Amino acid sequence: MQNIILIVHLILAVCLIAVVLMQRSEGGALGIGGGGGGMVSSRGAASALSKVTWVIGVGFLCTSIALTIVSDGREGGSILDTLGGSDSGALPLPAPAQVEETVPALPSATVPEAAE
Repeated sequence: MQNIILIVHLILAVCLIAVVLMQRSEGGALGIGGGGGGMVSSRGAASALSKVTWVIGVGFLCTSIALTIVSDGREGGSILDTLGGSDSGALPLPAPAQVEETVPALPSATVPEAAE
């Protein structure tokens, strides 16, 4: 179940990126200064691409919430931890190397005796 929701989530993410990139740039930040009829104004007409963006965005939000709910029952850890498992067929990640920290010894210095 979780894998199906994750695949749908990834497809929606790619579609959302594609639809946003296809939209025409309005030229200012959030449509400010773009003249009348922008997306920020109350009378702005929603184009077909903006409606599709809303639908895909709502779907992306719903799959995000569904993934959170479904993954809540797992034993902890992230979904990436399951990739290194023995039943997935993937190679296990190597253990971090043990580094022994040593401080180099200072060279012995002779102190000249003061002349009296």
